[in-house]
Amino acid sequence: MGFPMAGHLAKAGHDVVVFNRSADKARRWVAQHGGRAAATPRLAAEDAAFALTCVGADDDVRAVVLGDEGALAGMRPGSTLIDHTTASAALARELHAISADRGVGFLDAPVSGGQAGADNGVLTVMCGGDAEVFARSRPVLDAYARAVTHLGPAGSGQLTKMVNQILCAAAIEGASEALAFGMKAGLDMDLVLDAVTKGAANSWYLENRGHTMVRDEFDFGFAVDWMRKDLRICLDEATRIGADLPGTAAIERLYAELQARGANRADATAVIKLFRDDAGRGD
Repeated sequence: MGFPMAGHLAKAGHDVVVFNRSADKARRWVAQHGGRAAATPRLAAEDAAFALTCVGADDDVRAVVLGDEGALAGMRPGSTLIDHTTASAALARELHAISADRGVGFLDAPVSGGQAGADNGVLTVMCGGDAEVFARSRPVLDAYARAVTHLGPAGSGQLTKMVNQILCAAAIEGASEALAFGMKAGLDMDLVLDAVTKGAANSWYLENRGHTMVRDEFDFGFAVDWMRKDLRICLDEATRIGADLPGTAAIERLYAELQARGANRADATAVIKLFRDDAGRGD
């Protein structure tokens, strides 16, 4: 995700310095987009007006932001740290406080739209943080987004992304059950999808993934591993605030089963395999 997002920043005229824990990726980015690669997050963020991170989970964010060689160590007062990782709201509040102590602004700004959204510069960005920090960050975010919303104080972006992932997971699971049912009933699924996507049952997943789901194509898109990670964040937060997510908990178990079957890097819509395969569900 970060590779094309940084590319859009370069295309918009920003002076971009990149760091990646896989140095080859940083070198490939420079070869494609220009700019420079740095050996550490600190060097990448040094004297930058904005430092942006997009990694895997909470511990990954801490690894590239904190410590002597982390991004914050190189940032000057008045600059802004924007974290696009889907992570916990607790981490967002932690980084907001640490950044404020250094005179650095902070936004938790997870994104939605998948790889295609990042490639095409049309992501949805959900932001938490101070209003003035959001306002000065908006021109940067607009370089790779079509929708940017300030949701409230630090952590609000991550909480909104949790709402987003709960909705997405439910849509995928529902589509999986329905399409597997249609296949076992012997229907022409191209005709079925043409019919149901024109009515109230339509969803982004039916329109964009329905045909690939019934064709057993899952070698693209948002990976099973990442969806399960995101749902674990949702369930942990639900426990903390006393929210009830029985459906989400059940879907998280489906993703655990997919991982056990070795489908870790398959697109998240591979859930349909659990309902469609003759072997049936493991439970």
